Amino acid sequence: MGEMSSPRRALVLFSGGQDSSVCLAWALQRYDQVETVGFDYGQRHGVEMAQRQVVRGAMAEHFPKWASRLGEDHVVDIQGFGALGQTAMTEDRAFEVTEKGLPNTFVPGRNLVFLTYAAALADRRGQSILVGGMCETDFSGYPDCRRDSWMPCRSPSIWGWHKAFPLRRH
Repeated sequence: MGEMSSPRRALVLFSGGQDSSVCLAWALQRYDQVETVGFDYGQRHGVEMAQRQVVRGAMAEHFPKWASRLGEDHVVDIQGFGALGQTAMTEDRAFEVTEKGLPNTFVPGRNLVFLTYAAALADRRGQSILVGGMCETDFSGYPDCRRDSWMPCRSPSIWGWHKAFPLRRH
Protein backbone atom coordinates (compact mmCIF):
# COMPACT_ATOMS: atom_id res chain seq x y z
CA MET A 1 0.00 0.00 0.00
CA GLY A 2 1.16 3.55 -0.66
CA GLU A 3 2.55 5.89 1.93
CA MET A 4 0.54 8.77 3.38
CA SER A 5 0.68 11.72 1.00
CA SER A 6 2.68 14.72 2.14
CA PRO A 7 2.51 18.23 0.72
CA ARG A 8 6.28 18.43 1.23
CA ARG A 9 7.04 15.49 -1.09
CA ALA A 10 7.39 15.92 -4.85
CA LEU A 11 7.99 13.72 -7.87
CA VAL A 12 9.92 15.31 -10.75
CA LEU A 13 9.40 14.07 -14.30
CA PHE A 14 13.11 13.89 -15.08
CA SER A 15 14.61 13.13 -18.50
CA GLY A 16 18.10 14.35 -17.60
CA GLY A 17 17.85 17.22 -20.08
CA GLN A 18 18.07 20.94 -19.41
CA ASP A 19 14.39 21.66 -18.68
CA SER A 20 13.88 18.76 -16.30
CA SER A 21 17.23 19.44 -14.56
CA VAL A 22 16.03 22.97 -13.81
CA CYS A 23 12.80 21.45 -12.50
CA LEU A 24 14.75 19.12 -10.23
CA ALA A 25 16.79 22.00 -8.79
CA TRP A 26 13.60 24.05 -8.32
CA ALA A 27 11.92 21.18 -6.46
CA LEU A 28 14.96 20.45 -4.28
CA GLN A 29 14.94 24.09 -3.13
CA ARG A 30 11.29 23.90 -2.12
CA TYR A 31 10.34 20.40 -0.96
CA ASP A 32 11.52 18.20 1.89
CA GLN A 33 11.77 15.05 -0.20
CA VAL A 34 12.06 14.80 -3.99
CA GLU A 35 12.11 11.68 -6.13
CA THR A 36 12.58 11.50 -9.89
CA VAL A 37 10.99 9.46 -12.64
CA GLY A 38 12.19 8.99 -16.20
CA PHE A 39 10.46 7.27 -19.09
CA ASP A 40 12.10 4.95 -21.57
CA TYR A 41 9.84 5.03 -24.62
CA GLY A 42 12.52 3.93 -27.07
CA GLN A 43 13.69 7.47 -27.79
CA ARG A 44 16.72 7.82 -30.03
CA HIS A 45 18.21 10.62 -27.93
CA GLY A 46 19.16 8.25 -25.14
CA VAL A 47 21.94 10.60 -24.04
CA GLU A 48 19.52 12.41 -21.72
CA MET A 49 18.46 9.17 -20.05
CA ALA A 50 22.12 8.23 -19.66
CA GLN A 51 22.85 11.58 -17.98
CA ARG A 52 20.10 11.32 -15.39
CA GLN A 53 22.33 9.79 -12.70
CA VAL A 54 25.18 12.18 -13.57
CA VAL A 55 22.92 15.21 -13.05
CA ARG A 56 21.42 13.80 -9.84
CA GLY A 57 24.91 13.09 -8.48
CA ALA A 58 26.22 16.53 -9.43
CA MET A 59 23.31 18.27 -7.73
CA ALA A 60 23.85 16.29 -4.53
CA GLU A 61 27.60 16.98 -4.64
CA HIS A 62 27.45 20.70 -5.43
CA PHE A 63 24.45 21.46 -3.24
CA PRO A 64 24.99 19.38 -0.07
CA LYS A 65 21.76 20.50 1.62
CA TRP A 66 19.85 19.01 -1.32
CA ALA A 67 21.54 15.61 -1.00
CA SER A 68 19.37 14.55 1.93
CA ARG A 69 16.23 15.68 0.07
CA LEU A 70 17.01 13.73 -3.09
CA GLY A 71 15.18 10.43 -2.88
CA GLU A 72 14.84 7.45 -5.16
CA ASP A 73 15.02 7.51 -8.93
CA HIS A 74 12.55 5.50 -10.99
CA VAL A 75 12.62 4.54 -14.68
CA VAL A 76 9.40 3.38 -16.30
CA ASP A 77 9.66 1.26 -19.45
CA ILE A 78 6.97 2.35 -21.89
CA GLN A 79 8.67 1.31 -25.13
CA GLY A 80 5.40 -0.17 -26.36
CA PHE A 81 3.90 3.30 -26.25
CA GLY A 82 6.84 4.81 -28.11
CA ALA A 83 6.47 2.22 -30.87
CA LEU A 84 2.95 3.50 -31.53
CA GLY A 85 4.23 7.00 -32.28
CA GLN A 86 6.27 6.10 -35.38
CA THR A 87 8.14 9.40 -35.22
CA ALA A 88 11.67 10.68 -35.72
CA MET A 89 11.94 10.60 -31.93
CA THR A 90 11.77 6.79 -31.93
CA GLU A 91 12.77 5.82 -35.49
CA ASP A 92 15.76 6.61 -37.70
CA ARG A 93 14.23 9.44 -39.75
CA ALA A 94 15.33 12.90 -40.76
CA PHE A 95 13.59 15.84 -39.10
CA GLU A 96 10.72 17.38 -41.07
CA VAL A 97 7.41 19.13 -40.58
CA THR A 98 4.48 16.84 -41.34
CA GLU A 99 1.37 17.55 -43.39
CA LYS A 100 -0.36 18.28 -40.06
CA GLY A 101 2.09 21.13 -39.47
CA LEU A 102 3.77 19.30 -36.58
CA PRO A 103 7.42 18.30 -36.27
CA ASN A 104 7.82 14.59 -37.02
CA THR A 105 9.47 14.26 -33.59
CA PHE A 106 6.05 14.73 -31.96
CA VAL A 107 4.97 11.58 -30.08
CA PRO A 108 1.19 11.99 -29.71
CA GLY A 109 0.10 12.23 -26.09
CA ARG A 110 3.58 11.62 -24.71
CA ASN A 111 3.39 14.17 -21.90
CA LEU A 112 -0.12 13.02 -20.98
CA VAL A 113 1.13 9.43 -20.71
CA PHE A 114 4.08 10.63 -18.63
CA LEU A 115 1.73 12.50 -16.28
CA THR A 116 -0.54 9.48 -15.92
CA TYR A 117 2.34 7.17 -14.99
CA ALA A 118 3.88 9.81 -12.73
CA ALA A 119 0.61 10.37 -10.86
CA ALA A 120 0.20 6.62 -10.32
CA LEU A 121 3.76 6.39 -8.97
CA ALA A 122 3.33 9.52 -6.83
CA ASP A 123 0.18 8.08 -5.31
CA ARG A 124 1.98 4.88 -4.34
CA ARG A 125 5.03 6.75 -3.05
CA GLY A 126 3.10 9.29 -0.94
CA GLN A 127 3.97 12.34 -3.03
CA SER A 128 1.43 15.08 -3.55
CA ILE A 129 3.16 17.31 -6.11
CA LEU A 130 4.27 16.56 -9.67
CA VAL A 131 6.94 18.79 -11.20
CA GLY A 132 7.50 18.84 -14.97
CA GLY A 133 9.23 20.87 -17.64
CA MET A 134 6.42 21.08 -20.17
CA CYS A 135 6.65 24.62 -21.45
CA GLU A 136 3.93 26.27 -23.50
CA THR A 137 6.16 29.08 -24.72
CA ASP A 138 8.90 26.70 -25.87
CA PHE A 139 6.79 23.82 -27.11
CA SER A 140 8.23 23.39 -30.63
CA GLY A 141 4.76 22.72 -31.98
CA TYR A 142 4.02 19.84 -29.62
CA PRO A 143 0.31 20.07 -28.73
CA ASP A 144 0.73 18.20 -25.43
CA CYS A 145 2.96 21.00 -24.10
CA ARG A 146 0.08 23.49 -24.21
CA ARG A 147 -1.57 24.50 -20.97
CA ASP A 148 -4.98 23.17 -21.97
CA SER A 149 -3.44 19.71 -22.45
CA TRP A 150 -2.24 19.26 -18.89
CA MET A 151 -4.69 21.44 -16.94
CA PRO A 152 -7.11 18.49 -16.51
CA CYS A 153 -4.68 17.18 -13.88
CA ARG A 154 -6.51 19.54 -11.55
CA SER A 155 -9.64 17.46 -12.03
CA PRO A 156 -9.03 13.95 -10.69
CA SER A 157 -12.34 12.60 -11.98
CA ILE A 158 -11.31 13.25 -15.60
CA TRP A 159 -8.20 11.11 -15.15
CA GLY A 160 -9.74 8.45 -12.93
CA TRP A 161 -7.66 9.42 -9.91
CA HIS A 162 -9.01 9.71 -6.38
CA LYS A 163 -7.30 13.05 -5.79
CA ALA A 164 -5.80 15.95 -7.70
CA PHE A 165 -2.05 16.16 -8.26
CA PRO A 166 -0.93 19.77 -8.53
CA LEU A 167 1.49 20.09 -11.43
CA ARG A 168 4.28 22.62 -11.09
CA ARG A 169 5.92 23.49 -14.42
CA HIS A 170 9.20 25.33 -14.83
